[in-house]
Amino acid sequence: MVITRLTPHFAARLDGVDITRPLEERTWKEVRAALDEHSVLVFPGQPLDDDTQTAFSRRFGSLEVTRSINPAAGTPFARQSNLDIKTGEVIPPDDRRMVYQLANMLWHSDSSFKEVPSLCSLLSARMVPPEGGATEFASTRYAYPSLPDALKQRVERAIAVHDFSWSRFLFQPASSTEKERAEYPPVRHPLVRTNPVNGRKALFLGAHASHIEGMPMEEGRALLKQLLEHVTQPEFCYRHEWQEGDLVIWDNRCVLHRATPFDTTRHKRFMQRTTVSGDPAEFARACS
Repeated sequence: MVITRLTPHFAARLDGVDITRPLEERTWKEVRAALDEHSVLVFPGQPLDDDTQTAFSRRFGSLEVTRSINPAAGTPFARQSNLDIKTGEVIPPDDRRMVYQLANMLWHSDSSFKEVPSLCSLLSARMVPPEGGATEFASTRYAYPSLPDALKQRVERAIAVHDFSWSRFLFQPASSTEKERAEYPPVRHPLVRTNPVNGRKALFLGAHASHIEGMPMEEGRALLKQLLEHVTQPEFCYRHEWQEGDLVIWDNRCVLHRATPFDTTRHKRFMQRTTVSGDPAEFARACS
């Protein structure tokens, strides 16, 4: 396995690994260690199907089950696509399925609105447009040490409230349903998390973070906005231009990501995402 850094401080490409087959234990441990070290891993040339993606994803832990509006509801897959799952035809831009996906263009951490947030996500490029549709990543772990000391002290013990309906409201008011709001009630998470393996701290925020507990609403949201602007500066980011067959894994504990636009009326895009559940005991240690 050859690891090549994609930026000086995070994100790496892994070559010489065939994840369409079961990995030997030694290779698997190297992959798992690489995720803790680099936060974003790119595996080029991996022609996965649903079964092989599921099998590889489960090496990291149990998988979240998709619910709500996603057309693959009840499966481990969150389908990121402008194609109708039954007909294969392009979905009109004003269809609720497409409007719902627009929130992916906000900086976020997958499933931060859950009581125990996810460990990581794996996105497989099955069909990519000829232009557009990149995914951008921001390292909140790399950005954290560069915060001014006064700001670090302000956030060190702060608690952010993460709310699924808030992120949907940001993009389109009233886009979430009563059922969705009941399914994902607001949760409380420390604004600073520590990786239990290497002890490195990271900010835990993003579009699902609605406000700061104990602060006036507008003051807390201003603080979250200030932090988000800091961690998404170009020096803390990596932009991935997709090629068919790419698999990208990112650590939701310390990385934010967002989708970027493409012409959904002219080009087809089909990506399959699996998300690995977080471990409650590890999450408790990270927040202590």
